[in-house]
Amino acid sequence: MRLCIFEDSKAVQLLPLVYTRPTYDLRCGIFTLREKIQRVYPDLPLTLFARTYLTDTLKQQNPTAAVNILPDEDCLFINGRVLADDTLAKKLPSSPGHEMLYLAKDEIVGAFVTAKKVRSLKFLEDGALDVESLKGLPTKDVEVQVIQYPWELVNKNGEQIVEDAKLLASEFKSPAQHGAKIHEGAYLLHPENILVGEGSVIMPTAVIDAEEGPVVIGKNVKIFPNVTIIGPAFIGDGSVLKIGAKIYENTSIGEVCKVGGEIDASIVHSYSNKQHEGFLGHSYIGSWVNLGALTTNSDLKNNYGNVKVVINGKSIDTGSMFVGLTVGDHSKSGIGTLFNTGTVVGVSCNIYGTGLPPKEIPSFAWGGAEGFQTYKVEKAIEVARRVMARRKIIMTQVDEDLLRTIFALTEKDRTRAGVLQ
Repeated sequence: MRLCIFEDSKAVQLLPLVYTRPTYDLRCGIFTLREKIQRVYPDLPLTLFARTYLTDTLKQQNPTAAVNILPDEDCLFINGRVLADDTLAKKLPSSPGHEMLYLAKDEIVGAFVTAKKVRSLKFLEDGALDVESLKGLPTKDVEVQVIQYPWELVNKNGEQIVEDAKLLASEFKSPAQHGAKIHEGAYLLHPENILVGEGSVIMPTAVIDAEEGPVVIGKNVKIFPNVTIIGPAFIGDGSVLKIGAKIYENTSIGEVCKVGGEIDASIVHSYSNKQHEGFLGHSYIGSWVNLGALTTNSDLKNNYGNVKVVINGKSIDTGSMFVGLTVGDHSKSGIGTLFNTGTVVGVSCNIYGTGLPPKEIPSFAWGGAEGFQTYKVEKAIEVARRVMARRKIIMTQVDEDLLRTIFALTEKDRTRAGVLQ
């Protein structure tokens, strides 16, 4: 019996965040979608399926997992966009005794497939699982949450921090028991709802407020004076919160980030920086992103209407009043950059200058409100190599090839947006 997490054709609805990762490696709450699924089925060996060009990247990141290889075993397939909770195992059992296709509002969320049937499964040209090859199985309707667009991850982030924290309940002890250093003069409100990891330091005058929800602080985190964190919130291992940082509720900061200024209801992936003053709200920021001093985004229209966002070239009504900034990996903003409500920035962009840049900025674009030119891929790779080296991470040939592939995949987007060569 094997757990197989797959991508389907709707992965493109989560661009540009999933240019560099499969859908199931997006974070919502404390854990990624994949980690949530694996916690439900901890005893099943894992096979990962993803778009073809991500194969080498996944193998590099997951040396013990099978990647894009159909096994000779019975398999429980789970859609990588599923937002798993502790009821998932009952709805999608690992051993139902017979083949079954699980649907949530006509969307395939999973399937139990016997070894004989597994070999007949097909994949689309880009490597996503062809869900048509699962049809013909007996079906069952289930109530399972499935992520469609990036802002849904942001909107659900607070409740997911609360749910994920329950999985860590046994670790909520006195910070001293975790080897953390809480200086005199630091204020922990409702400490029973606060988890501080080993090696973390909280300086005097910092305020950790868990009255409205848990605050989970990972290992080796440094929280400087005058920082305020309001739960529910998550701070990943090795991150630094600069003096005066204001982290409002429903925010997740990934591993090895440096953050300051004001952050509200946002998700920041690992190895990204927002070190200085400026507002980030209802936003999803990828990895290796640097937001320059005073970079600020709008997350609310002046007419209080629903925000529309351009995803993969299509304008989508989010149905939400609050939607901020979405930024793909390796992108950067200059000092004082301002982003309009619902702006989407691709991979390896450089945005700077006065005025508001367009709400859709394709990958490998360099410029601002006055126009863009193409950010040459070899220059982008060289900068990424330097940035990663500063965090003692060596850029591999696989990492380089991934950026070159994304550059080629997004050429049509730059042409459509009028980006100069």
